[in-house]
Amino acid sequence: MTKPTFYIFCLLLTWATFGCDIGKTEPDGSTVLPPEDPTNVAHDRELLDRVQRETFNYFWEYAHPTSGMARERTNSNETVTSGGTGFGVQAIIVGVHRKFITRQEATERLLKLCTFLASADRFHGVWPHWLNGSNGKVIPFSAKDNGGDVIETAFLINGLLTARAYFNGADAQETELRTKITQLWETVEWDWYASRGDNKLYWHWSPDFGWEMNMPIQGWNEGLIAYVLALASPTHAISPAVYQTSWIGSGFRSTQTLEGYKLEIGPPYGGPLFFAHYSFLSLDPRQMQDQYVNYWQHNVKHTLINRSYSIHLAPREHGYSESLWGLTASDDPFGYSAHSPTNDNGTVTPTAALGSFPYTPYYSMQVLRNLYGGLSSIMIGPYGPYDAYNRQRNWVGRDYLAIDQGPIVAMMENYRSGLLWGLFTNLPEIQAGLTKAGITKPVYDTGFYLAIPEVRSGQFDLLKHPDADAYGIDVAVKEAGPMTLTVEKPDGTVMETLWNNETKASGQYQVNFGKTLSPGAYKLRLKASILNKELSVFLH
Repeated sequence: MTKPTFYIFCLLLTWATFGCDIGKTEPDGSTVLPPEDPTNVAHDRELLDRVQRETFNYFWEYAHPTSGMARERTNSNETVTSGGTGFGVQAIIVGVHRKFITRQEATERLLKLCTFLASADRFHGVWPHWLNGSNGKVIPFSAKDNGGDVIETAFLINGLLTARAYFNGADAQETELRTKITQLWETVEWDWYASRGDNKLYWHWSPDFGWEMNMPIQGWNEGLIAYVLALASPTHAISPAVYQTSWIGSGFRSTQTLEGYKLEIGPPYGGPLFFAHYSFLSLDPRQMQDQYVNYWQHNVKHTLINRSYSIHLAPREHGYSESLWGLTASDDPFGYSAHSPTNDNGTVTPTAALGSFPYTPYYSMQVLRNLYGGLSSIMIGPYGPYDAYNRQRNWVGRDYLAIDQGPIVAMMENYRSGLLWGLFTNLPEIQAGLTKAGITKPVYDTGFYLAIPEVRSGQFDLLKHPDADAYGIDVAVKEAGPMTLTVEKPDGTVMETLWNNETKASGQYQVNFGKTLSPGAYKLRLKASILNKELSVFLH
């Protein structure tokens, strides 16, 4: 083969391998790298900025002009959603933090929203799932669901209380906003929805159909946030007995080992991934443990199971891979469904992996690079990734849904800065609600307490944090004393010494390292007088 012929052959092989999106220049001038390219920290940072801005814009540009509420989905016209609006409020907070909009613009929008919510239809203080965005009248979600919806209201109040914590200025506008949010919060009658005498909190009540929907909120699912708020309410709190009887029911505890990961609660394979997202947009699972489960560990393992199933167990014709995984509720070629390993028709939903960024940063970034790389021509639109993709059927769900775009922007921010988690979880009311539920801050043994290695490889895959340009590891110290923390090659050669016999107080530490280390396999070693713990990591 002549040299020119060989050169052309290599070009064709490269094109066939990576597709025509290599080094693709987008209309805004940005360059999208294919997912197979080596880690590019600046590119990853720009990519996170871009997708956060685009998903934020769904709630900012596409919000209903009269109410400021989030539309249920694209082309839903007057139909706005209570829960999706709560997600949107948190997106607006991120928008201010990332300087997509000004603080004053956000305050004015939220004041308009709160004024609308105060006059909209409520049923014992609880908003319905859907409202008319112009006049505030209920739009039935189903035949008998034309009254209050506790879960949707919980998502809404969750967002509003997070905003109340963020907009803490002394000026008249922010003071008025906090007052309006408090009035809305304190007039939700959570206790009415637990007033049937059976120690259960019910999802729905309608003035026309009463309790005919007859759906107690029982775990494990997306409903934890409703119980935390109902227990935390300063005016209409439910009894802790309702939480224990209703939420901790027959389907809550379910010890199972799947794909090498042990779960203590929830349905087989953990269920759809929105279980790990909706209640945790601003409720920090790192600070949550009860007698049944550590919530951080559960959510991480749930995500790893979902990914491992997609890559290793799902039918090959679905086309899942390391850069295309994630099963959760979304549109699909047959309608709408809560996808999971036990309900899988080949539909991948971007919010599943992208909403899991705090739990699996590297694995989520693989999907993000693919969406904005090789799949960008079919999967990216004005408000970020489209709702769903079924490769086997060559189908793309080109709608945007509020409840799918919201977790992307919010959970990416929790990965990047922990902003929303810190604002909401540390509120005194929320701490009181968690205490009533028996949920406390974990006391971790000394070690790498948040790291859960991938079972098949036995290693913990680390993504260089795009904002720090360094790798990060969380270290717990249970008993104070001198500690040595090193980064080593697999043969024991020390590459970095992070702590050199330093006295550390009891607590939790975030440690950055590896700014100049080459990608590859390493070990983190933590040593004390009678302690020697190591963690196998792969730096990407």
